[in-house]
Amino acid sequence: MDFTLIIVTLVAFLAVGLALWAAFARRAPSGSDELVQQMALTQAELAGRLQVMHEGQMQLSRSMEERLEAVTKRLGDGLTEHSKSTGDVIKQVHERLAVIDSAQKNLTDLSDQVVGLQNILSNKQARGAFGEIQLNDLVSDVLPPSADAFQATLSNGKRADCLLKLPNPPGSIVIDAKFPLESYLALRDCKDDEARKVALRAFGADVMNHVRAIAEKYIVPGETAESALMFLPSEAVYAELHATLPDVIEKSYRARVWIVSPTTLMATLNTVRAVLKDARMREQAGVIQTEVLKLLEDVLRLDKRVTNLQTHFNHAQRDIGEIQTSAGKITRRAERIEDIQLNDETPVDDLAPATADPALPSRDPAAREQANLDLD
Repeated sequence: MDFTLIIVTLVAFLAVGLALWAAFARRAPSGSDELVQQMALTQAELAGRLQVMHEGQMQLSRSMEERLEAVTKRLGDGLTEHSKSTGDVIKQVHERLAVIDSAQKNLTDLSDQVVGLQNILSNKQARGAFGEIQLNDLVSDVLPPSADAFQATLSNGKRADCLLKLPNPPGSIVIDAKFPLESYLALRDCKDDEARKVALRAFGADVMNHVRAIAEKYIVPGETAESALMFLPSEAVYAELHATLPDVIEKSYRARVWIVSPTTLMATLNTVRAVLKDARMREQAGVIQTEVLKLLEDVLRLDKRVTNLQTHFNHAQRDIGEIQTSAGKITRRAERIEDIQLNDETPVDDLAPATADPALPSRDPAAREQANLDLD
């Protein structure tokens, strides 16, 4: 646009110059031809420069158009590539948002479960039911139904959470579930050492109250074993008790109450299962011994029959040997007869002893003796 304005301005100046020149030519005398020629040359030079400027403008316009087209193409390619990469990024963002939404949903569900668990643990009755259900699951997974009884009533009228039916000794063992959560949470939330000491004493006293109650209710002489089990449904409470209150553990041992967690209860139940298996094997020991004696009698009878069969085999072998001996003699006699028949020069007197029946008595004592030897 600037070059076009310059060209228009130059053309206007040129037109004004031509008009002035024409007016000057009409007024000037004939002696000013040189000036007229000089102005004509100037006008031609100006026209050439204008032509050059016009060509330069055209070339510049073409160059500008080419550059503009290249820039436009490059910009379009860049926008296309940027749009594609932006689309990929948006797709990835959508996928990650979907994953985040799923994780958020899982977190929401987990939060609801945690809130539900907190509601359960905050209520003593619900917490007790939680411990009993966990105890029931552990015992049912390890022992057969005949080896345990839940909510069994003892002779003193007390109802046990679980009764393990073991042979004497040691006898049936009671497992009672306890969950001292309030004192444990108070101990965990302590801010200073003084408060921790107070909470620790309260926690130990709470556990010992449960131990004494179990020892008084569930150890019945003549009916149960001399010990009982206190089941803590939380590994954290069990670990805290063993780590900070070893004296409470020792007092519980003296009271014949063994404190167990889910893990240690599983090991105990495996031991109980081995004891039950051993007791069942002892009960069946008489039956096993009787069957073993019968098996021994069967073995002796079989050995006798094998001996008899061996004797029969020996007799059969001896009979087969005698049969083979007789067959050999018969074969030799047949060969002798064949040899005698093929020999035409054999005297008749020589044929008589050979063709005579060996079973008949011979007149010749030597021939009779030879016949006896042949038969043997």
